[in-house]
Amino acid sequence: MKRFVRGFTLVEVLVALAIVAIALMAGLQATAALTKHAQRQSDMVLAQLCAENELVKIRLLKQMPDVGDTIVACQQAGRSLTVALVVRPTPNPNFRRVDARVLDGEAPIWRLTTVVGRY
Repeated sequence: MKRFVRGFTLVEVLVALAIVAIALMAGLQATAALTKHAQRQSDMVLAQLCAENELVKIRLLKQMPDVGDTIVACQQAGRSLTVALVVRPTPNPNFRRVDARVLDGEAPIWRLTTVVGRY
């Protein structure tokens, strides 16, 4: 009496490998997306710190900032960012609008706006 041992055919093995490959690629893309999101979140936190620091410096001077544009370097967690401060007059001469835009090279990361009054 002969026994036939049934195994997987080559087509079945190739289909299984294709399914595993597709699942691994999906996992790799999800991991890459999570890494990118974590980096973006880190950039935003550092940019927010830079913007808030510059606006606090303006408030601590206790005088009206001069109208105009200023570029300030900001070091946070070993990263070099740039803060572009834009001071504009408002309809009320007792207040000035201050925009702090944080840039990584040319790419904008964060923008924070406040109004500073006379002291």
